[in-house]
Amino acid sequence: MAIDDNLLKTALVISGLKTKKDTVNLALDEFIQRRKRQEVINLFGKIEFDKDYDYKKSRGKR
Repeated sequence: MAIDDNLLKTALVISGLKTKKDTVNLALDEFIQRRKRQEVINLFGKIEFDKDYDYKKSRGKR
């Protein structure tokens, strides 16, 4: 399996990082974070909101 050199070179320039390894790690991290955010966004409208829920009560005393 080979990484597209043109994509990697472009990512290096855009990121300002010095190594291919750092660039790939950053790209993977950003990809994962974007997908996780999308999963949360997809939940909007699917979870029922309880208007009587008291979040302060569930915290407990410290």
